[in-house]
Amino acid sequence: MTVKVLIVDDSPTMRAILSMMISSDPEIEVVGKADCPSTARQMIKELNPDVMTLDIEMPGMDGLDFLEKVMRLRPMPVIMVSALTAAGAEATLKAMELGAFDCFAKPALGFASDKSQSQTLISMIKGAAKNGGHRPLSFRNRSASAQNAAPAPSSVASGYRPKPGSIIAIGASTGGVETLLALLKDFPANCPPTLIVQHMPPLFTASFANRLDRMCPPKVSEAKTGDPLTPGHIYIAPGGERHLEFQNAAHGPRCLLVSDEPMSGHRPSVDRLFLSVAKNCGRRAIGIILTGMGQDGAMGLKAMRDTGSFTIGQDEESCVVYGMPAAAYRMGAVESQLPLSRIAAKALEACA
Repeated sequence: MTVKVLIVDDSPTMRAILSMMISSDPEIEVVGKADCPSTARQMIKELNPDVMTLDIEMPGMDGLDFLEKVMRLRPMPVIMVSALTAAGAEATLKAMELGAFDCFAKPALGFASDKSQSQTLISMIKGAAKNGGHRPLSFRNRSASAQNAAPAPSSVASGYRPKPGSIIAIGASTGGVETLLALLKDFPANCPPTLIVQHMPPLFTASFANRLDRMCPPKVSEAKTGDPLTPGHIYIAPGGERHLEFQNAAHGPRCLLVSDEPMSGHRPSVDRLFLSVAKNCGRRAIGIILTGMGQDGAMGLKAMRDTGSFTIGQDEESCVVYGMPAAAYRMGAVESQLPLSRIAAKALEACA
């Protein structure tokens, strides 16, 4: 079955580049190209696309306002195409919280010839069409004011203390922005040191870490080599160029960023993080695999479980895309499969 795509971007050059990238797959058809939301609205009615790619900065009505209207009046899978800037990253994160399926870094001139990036966009489109842009009801119903509110008090008892040496490692991809926000809001300010790989383009992870830091009780930051792993701190792997690993250093456990080839198709890779935790932590670690396309993290989570770590997989019902958790579950890597609402409490209990 052919996937019908509508491209919405005010730049004719960008519309042409995206169309070329998408049309390289015979199973996808670009049925329309709109230069503004008003034109896109009419095309949606006439063409009934399966997936829409949406720029953020456009004349008349920006992409965020248009996305909000689309999700309220005619919900459909939307992939945000955003510039690699701090402002673009922040806006894209807001878009994903509003219900966008995924984000793709806006290509530069000549970028359409990059087959790996074309394949990334094609995979996003096919994943969005397959999953229908599904968003769990709890995410769709959250208001913008709730999303930007101050950190909510954790449901964990105020006297919570993690066991010395305990560590939590988390992997996520498509749908992970709002999933991690929901999960980490339930972490107490003195949570175990937590390492996270969320598949994102470069620059997006810094904005994501800042956003989580404003909205969650623990301290959240983008990881740097040499950062000491301390209770009450969450470390996000920088997007794009290096893997995040757990390191047992002379002065205690640290973050280590490694420049190396992609693993399981990704850099940073969830597998790479989980394998380093399995090697160095064993029973002291908790592994969590969340929503996402593909199977990155399954092999690493299995290694964690085999070395005595307690492992958790998000269940299908609460996932945006039940790909990574499903692969891990089929491999025997998941000890406890849970809805998102129960994962934080279970992980924290295992570290107490």
